[in-house]
Amino acid sequence: MTESSAAVIHTIDLSKHFGAVRAVDELTVAIPKTGITSIVGPNGSGKSTLVNLLSGTLPLDGGIVIIDGVGLRLVKAHESPQHGITRTFQEVRLFEQISAWDNIMVVLTERRLIPSLFERVKPAHRETAERVLREVGMWEKRDAMAGELSYGQRKLLEIGRAMAMNAQTYLFDEPFAGLFPQMLERVKEIVVRMRDQGHTLIFISHNMDIVRELPDHLIVLDSGKLLTEGEVHDVLSRAEVIEAYLGE
Repeated sequence: MTESSAAVIHTIDLSKHFGAVRAVDELTVAIPKTGITSIVGPNGSGKSTLVNLLSGTLPLDGGIVIIDGVGLRLVKAHESPQHGITRTFQEVRLFEQISAWDNIMVVLTERRLIPSLFERVKPAHRETAERVLREVGMWEKRDAMAGELSYGQRKLLEIGRAMAMNAQTYLFDEPFAGLFPQMLERVKEIVVRMRDQGHTLIFISHNMDIVRELPDHLIVLDSGKLLTEGEVHDVLSRAEVIEAYLGE
C-alpha cells in the first residue's frame, strides 16, 4: 500500500511513553481498509499499546491518528464507535453477572449497564442479538451467565458483542490466545467471514501459524518502532523478521 487514502487508519509520529520506556516511538504506519491485518512482534514491541492508542483506551503522548481521513490528536474511547471502530481485549471483558444474551443487548441499547436492562427492547434489537449469537456459535448459551462460560466461550461472546456494534473496523487483541483447536478454528472462521462481509480486521497474535495463514497484510513492530510491513509472505521471508521473530 503506497497511498494513505487506501488506509482505514494512518498514524503519523504516534508516541506513548511509560516513564523512560518508549512503548510506541514516533510510529508512522498505514493500515489497509480492505482485508485482514496482523500486528506482530515480541513482548514489549508495542502491539497492545498501539491498539490501545488507536481505540482511545490510552491517551496519545504525541502524534496523530487519522481515521478515514479525519486527523485526531485526542482519541476518546467512547467516541470510537462514531469513527467506525470497536475492539476486544487480551483479557476478556464481559459483564459477568448477566447472561450472554444481555451482554449483547447492552451494546444494542443504552450503553450503560443498569439503564440498558430497563430500556424497552425493540424487535430489531432481538433480531440482531439472535443473529450475532448464532454467528459466533453461542445461541445455545444465550441464557448462561457470562461468568459461568468457559474461556473459549467468553472469547466468542466478546467477539459477538463487538460484532453487534456493526463497526467498519475491528481491533482484536490476541483473539486466538489460549484456545483449544476446535474453538480456534471457529474464531478463524468468524474473522474470515467478517472480512468477506467487507469489514476491516486488525489482530495481534503470537501464533505464527495463524499469522502465516490468515492476514492479507502484516505489520512488524520492534521496540515501539516499525520494523517492516507488507504482504505476509514477503514480510515473513525478510531476513530481519526471520532473525528477530521467527527464530528460523
